[in-house]
Amino acid sequence: MGKNKHHIVFLTGAGISQESGISTFRDANGLWNNHKIEEVASPEGFEKNPQLVLDFYNARRRQLDEVVPNEAHHLIAQLETKYNVTVITQNIDDLHEKAGSTNVLHLHGELRKSRSSKNPNLITDCNQDIKLGDLASDGNQLRPHIVWFGEEVTEIEKAIAITQSADLFVIVGTSMVVHPAASLLLAVPFDAQTVYIDTNPDVEEGINLLVIKEKATTGVRMLVEECLPY
Repeated sequence: MGKNKHHIVFLTGAGISQESGISTFRDANGLWNNHKIEEVASPEGFEKNPQLVLDFYNARRRQLDEVVPNEAHHLIAQLETKYNVTVITQNIDDLHEKAGSTNVLHLHGELRKSRSSKNPNLITDCNQDIKLGDLASDGNQLRPHIVWFGEEVTEIEKAIAITQSADLFVIVGTSMVVHPAASLLLAVPFDAQTVYIDTNPDVEEGINLLVIKEKATTGVRMLVEECLPY
């Protein structure tokens, strides 16, 4: 952490990307093209029907070329001029990076990366569709670099360490009662402030906890204009 610079840690979820037009991971009925989400987001689903899984993520990767960061992404990036800012995101898009954030940790992987289906550490950049027969350097089929159901969130330890150094912890557009948000809350220093921005907050305000019941763009703007020390 830079000298005399407050360390602001953001934990962002689907709510911030939704305002840029990115559909949430699952729709209201939990299906994608009449397939259960587990069929396209689990190791078992990939083994059973790899083409279906590749189609699912190829469609999402192509969507990244059509969407742009919203005001919340830009405001978070601009805070780097005054603060030490780290973004921990559950999102697999690249909107934080597009907005200019330089310190982003993706908990659940990234659409613009692929990896070997056998070696999770063999990761490469990926800006095109992944096809059956596309191989990693170890000769195994490429797969999206995404944490699927049943797979370990390998970056959580790094995220905990980042959170432990926060002066201000800001949650934007994700639930505070599900993993990994809940576990990260336990790592926030006792003397740090926590701000929770969400349209449907599932907690009440408390000691060192400010709840802003707004969408991401409005809530982050309020945070920047009304809450941050200068």
